[in-house]
Amino acid sequence: MSQGSQRTRRPRPSLLYAVKQVELIVRSRLDEVLRDSGITALQYTALTVLARRDGLTSAELARNSFVTPQAMADLVTALERGHHIERRRDPENRRQLLISLTPTGQELLARYAAPVAAIEERMVADLGDDDRERFRGYLDTARAALADGPGQERR
Repeated sequence: MSQGSQRTRRPRPSLLYAVKQVELIVRSRLDEVLRDSGITALQYTALTVLARRDGLTSAELARNSFVTPQAMADLVTALERGHHIERRRDPENRRQLLISLTPTGQELLARYAAPVAAIEERMVADLGDDDRERFRGYLDTARAALADGPGQERR
């Protein structure tokens, strides 16, 4: 036996650890790209959710943006102050406020679409088309398996 094979192999990091590492790197790259925009990666994520699903309540937006309702309250205030979103009364339930993108928010998403897509492209650059689709499917399956609340967005 070679000396290398006699050594005790270190266990590989868990999948949870690997997913968290990818999330931290993506968030760091998003923060770099968005630095001059005046918004954070979490705020950008909320805007992208609203681009797909207009008219959410703050609680629904929090669930779909992966933040607590308390954190979402601050995030919504900041986005509203920046004129990226607007809140309006729900005509069916006057106690609820529905959140929508403003033209300013839509313009911001359009301006950063290509740099954000470049981050994703870099992440999967070494994967072929079939592997990219399998990777997306695996991520969707894992997300669906862990989603346990009403209102969780399913794609």
